[in-house]
Amino acid sequence: MNVQKIAYARVSTEQQELARQLDALEKYGYDKLITEKYTGTKKDRVGLNQLLDIVRTGDTVVVESISRLGRNTLDILTIIDDLNKRGINFVSLKENIDSSTSTGKAMLGMIAVISQLERDLIVDRTKEGMASAKARGVRMGRPSLDEDKIKTALKMYDSNDYSIKEIVQQVGISQGKLYKEINKRKVQS
Repeated sequence: MNVQKIAYARVSTEQQELARQLDALEKYGYDKLITEKYTGTKKDRVGLNQLLDIVRTGDTVVVESISRLGRNTLDILTIIDDLNKRGINFVSLKENIDSSTSTGKAMLGMIAVISQLERDLIVDRTKEGMASAKARGVRMGRPSLDEDKIKTALKMYDSNDYSIKEIVQQVGISQGKLYKEINKRKVQS
């Protein structure tokens, strides 16, 4: 198996320069280099996707700084955790993290714990926010369809004068909802 060091460098705008990152990465050494000029706030980036597609178990991903993977802490930690689970070493030069060393593994373990904590806190805050909204009378989920629309659609269906497409267009309900209501009636009778 041919293991590789794959370097990744990113800046957020076309006006910014990669030179500082490239100098540090070149000094460290790599077999392949992926660069991109794209904001780190987006998870779906061509260069990052390319990196994640080509790395294999035993390879090493090298970045000048952990922040080059993204701007959002959770996204960065998720990427590193994914690499770790796939058996891919991770090296960040600025933070001096190397997952092939005992200290680096410990750091990534702590990062994984922090990542899980952040995910759990987000879930907790979401649940608390939903409970608070419900307590204030905010209805959760999809808005219910107007009962008059459903009755009208069913009358049109029963008349056999309209196609499903015509009913959906004229009444303003989805085809799926219409069929659901038709089937609900069948079950009730």
